Amino acid sequence: MHTHPNARLTPVSWERLVRRHIHDAEPLAHLAAEAGISLRMAYKWLSRYRSGGAAAVVNRRSVRRSEQRTLDPKNLQRAVALRHELCTLRRIARLLALALSTVGRTLKAMGLGRLKHLQPPVPRRRYQWARPGEIIHVDIKQLARIDRVGHRITGDRRLGRSACADYEKAHVAIDDATRLA
Repeated sequence: MHTHPNARLTPVSWERLVRRHIHDAEPLAHLAAEAGISLRMAYKWLSRYRSGGAAAVVNRRSVRRSEQRTLDPKNLQRAVALRHELCTLRRIARLLALALSTVGRTLKAMGLGRLKHLQPPVPRRRYQWARPGEIIHVDIKQLARIDRVGHRITGDRRLGRSACADYEKAHVAIDDATRLA
């Protein structure tokens, strides 16, 4: 278990404090002052110990225990149906009287978080000629040839600009039927 680095007491020392109050009859106000905590906090831990024993005297998450973090099957089915009707997450949450974060997290896990994911992607139409040589795609790329390194490598801007020595050209031709370059 991970204990907060600035915590006054750990679960072991909480249990020791509560047991000293119950078994040794030491006043809770004295024990709280000795531990450097408020009396209210000591009473809180005492009531936890009395309700659940030593197992209840552990650090718990700070999230509300009554918070609904998942959708029941009925609400899930309604949320999916509303989403397929292209309703926004905010509207679905309002109609189902649920938290927006819960609806958003659930629908995102199902792959329905974005509207564009609701419709199947349009298949790409590729054209291809039947016989080789009917159509050829030609592309020309002009590449500059630099005669020396610039200031980004040397770090010295006083040398001036690096002039372009010449250009090289790359010609690429691809046959549409065979995809040979």
